[in-house]
Amino acid sequence: MTSRRTFLRRLDTHAVEQAIARAETRTSGEIRVSVAGFFVGSSRRLAEGAFRRLGLHATRNRNGVLLLIAPARRQVVVLGDEAIHAHVGDAFWTKIAAGVSTRFRDGRFTEGVVEAVDAIGEALARHFPAGAEAGGNPNELPDTIDLGDH
Repeated sequence: MTSRRTFLRRLDTHAVEQAIARAETRTSGEIRVSVAGFFVGSSRRLAEGAFRRLGLHATRNRNGVLLLIAPARRQVVVLGDEAIHAHVGDAFWTKIAAGVSTRFRDGRFTEGVVEAVDAIGEALARHFPAGAEAGGNPNELPDTIDLGDH
């Protein structure tokens, strides 16, 4: 069990936020990383609430992705909005979460999150490349790590 505070001390948040920004330059998709504190209930339900709270359901192309980390439970949930989910499916999200969990078991927190962001960004770029539509590629959501109350 790792508290959110301990996890964040060991995570290079700047590297994660740079990875998000870098991934989003190649796609119209949006990626958010959220680190949960203590909560009651299921991690999946918490992720679904965070997905809505962070506005990932309201991106113009419905291609937002949330990587929710619950350090105290050693759980990772990845949710993609309907448009990207239609392209990659549940197996992709499960594979991303498993990869993060493997890195976390080795104490490689930053590497796990950055690799996940890179893989998500790659999938988004393949299916929703930047510049593929009129209006450019606005950054619809912040690239910062979310620590909000879940």
